[in-house]
Amino acid sequence: MAVTEPVAGRRAGRSTHRLFARVFRHAGVLVILLAGVPSVWAVTLPEDRTDLMYHYYKGGDVTVSGPALLVRESVGDSVSVSGRYYVDTISSASVDVVSTASPYRDKREEFGLGIDVLHGNSLASVSLISSKEPDYQADTFGLNVTHDLFGGLTKLELGFSSGRDQVERVNTTFQKGINRYNFRLGVSQVLSRDLLVGVSFEDVAEDGYLSNPYRYALVSGVYFPERYPGARDSQAVALRAVQGFSTAGRPLGLSARIDYRYYRDTWDIHANTLGLTLQRYFGDRWIGEARYRYYQQNAASFYSDNFGTEMTFMARDKELSTFYSHSLGVRFSWMFAKQKFLFFNKASLNFAHDHIYFDYNDFTDVRTGQPYSFSADVLQLYISAWN
Repeated sequence: MAVTEPVAGRRAGRSTHRLFARVFRHAGVLVILLAGVPSVWAVTLPEDRTDLMYHYYKGGDVTVSGPALLVRESVGDSVSVSGRYYVDTISSASVDVVSTASPYRDKREEFGLGIDVLHGNSLASVSLISSKEPDYQADTFGLNVTHDLFGGLTKLELGFSSGRDQVERVNTTFQKGINRYNFRLGVSQVLSRDLLVGVSFEDVAEDGYLSNPYRYALVSGVYFPERYPGARDSQAVALRAVQGFSTAGRPLGLSARIDYRYYRDTWDIHANTLGLTLQRYFGDRWIGEARYRYYQQNAASFYSDNFGTEMTFMARDKELSTFYSHSLGVRFSWMFAKQKFLFFNKASLNFAHDHIYFDYNDFTDVRTGQPYSFSADVLQLYISAWN
């Protein structure tokens, strides 16, 4: 069960939480790595299970917390259905807020439904996700197809999603729309018993109202409403490799993963993400994981901390500035019930903690007049139970 990406919301300060989600979205914060790559990696239905999670984020004077629930159940041998519920309770007095608005509290709810259908060596997945908050609503339809080749040694993935967002401003009649289209293509290959590699490509097209109705740009020290282009296209290429370790043909319960992702868009942002993860099994009940992630990007072509003159497009969103981040994280899983537990066959307790440091090169903290930086902590505690 992974943290999903919140949408832009009530005040400019929500961008901090969106940034965290964007940095980690492609890493899979709770992904379980392979302790030894299997010789045959067949497409199967997802396991029947229930996940109940509490998540907590604090950093940059923004606090986000709430529960999440995921339930998945098979219907026969070839169909699986799932439902999820996710809540963000947000309290913000961030640097964005104190410059042009007042602190606020808000709540975002997300509902999702999914169906997976297995046919031969192919798995088709359909999802519907809807999220709502006082001034923002997002609805997304997704389709993903996975197909096995060469006896399960090669896996092809093709995905498409389409979303329609509605942006409002509280206590006004302001209302604008956003269209989002996402295309994904990926290939994973088992090269040996202990080594798996993969490459994926993603293309995202957005059009509509892409700025924030609460945020302002600075022009010679005077605030003006931000103005963004009405379209944005982006492409990303990601590479990954998972290496399991064994001796004399016997797995050691140890694996390492490396990820690299390159991103570019029509706003002239270029970004690089590098991730390293080590995972270790301790007996048959414990799994430990340590991870590091580095992210770096340059500023958008229409970003400035303080414009010298009024421009057609102007932004002072720190997410569009030049910045980098470092993250260190750990995760522990304890399979406390390997047999019957209440109504389930087995169950695990999981804890994850990430500490992130953000440093902005050309975004000034209006409270100090210095380049802005901050650190954040992300905590997740969840229980998983298999039917």
